[in-house]
Amino acid sequence: MSSVLDSKTAITLASNAMSKAYVPYSEFKVGAVIETENGNVYSGCNVENAAYPEGTCAEAGAIAAMVLDGEHKIDNIYVMGNGDQLVTPCGGCRQKIREFSTPDTQIHICGPEGVRKSLTMEELLPFSFGPENLKK
Repeated sequence: MSSVLDSKTAITLASNAMSKAYVPYSEFKVGAVIETENGNVYSGCNVENAAYPEGTCAEAGAIAAMVLDGEHKIDNIYVMGNGDQLVTPCGGCRQKIREFSTPDTQIHICGPEGVRKSLTMEELLPFSFGPENLKK
């Protein structure tokens, strides 16, 4: 399916999600926006907890919202953070994204100025383990 979410709108949504992050300890805000194969959009932000590492990542929040709504396929995910370096999904989130993606799912790494780099799921997590590996 072709994307119905243009990158400018995705950046705005990711920025809005990032602005809601609860990060009193690291002060490092992250926002994520998912577009599903059906064209629906879900956002998430990171939420820290005093009992490190019990917080949740922005990507996990957006995935949870997507699943709660009955969706199970990510077409595009936009992950936004500040700083000079690329704010890529952590290892755990790469696996979470993988669960609901195809090798061609697009992961867009963003800063406030826009998309900095786009990768396919296969590029982000090569030789990944997924649901098909559990089939007998």
